[in-house]
Amino acid sequence: MPSTLTASDRPCLTPTDDPAPVVRAVLDGITAQHEPETFLWIVLHRPDGGATIRYAWTTGGQALGDHVDRLALAGGLDAADWLHIGHCHCTRSTRGRIAIEAYALRPVLADVENGERSPEDRRAGLRRVIDSAAAATGQTPRPGCPRWLGMGPALLNRRH
Repeated sequence: MPSTLTASDRPCLTPTDDPAPVVRAVLDGITAQHEPETFLWIVLHRPDGGATIRYAWTTGGQALGDHVDRLALAGGLDAADWLHIGHCHCTRSTRGRIAIEAYALRPVLADVENGERSPEDRRAGLRRVIDSAAAATGQTPRPGCPRWLGMGPALLNRRH
């Protein structure tokens, strides 16, 4: 059966240098493969050696991630705790040059509510890395550890 669409009615594909639609489609595909209430930390490695970090959440993940962050900050949790708790509930995978870290937010919430903290040796190791970076860049390190980094969009997308 011949098409009833005229040339002006047919979708037109045009070449573009804008990778945004393809990146969006890839991110949507990755997100669709994960369980609800999951926070995704996605690193897109570029051919030039650079990388771009994107965040995504599955159904229910944004609200739950923001709730986790509010509790963590109110409880005084910091970057060392974020690394420790996140490590316990992270599944890592790759898709070509894309690295994916998927954080199950319900178990993260349980650890935050139960007051789980980073072991002191891990906290001290993070402090050494921060002090080394400060010395290498001629900065004066601040005492303690930086704040909880975030698992929800409100904290992760906030400008510092």
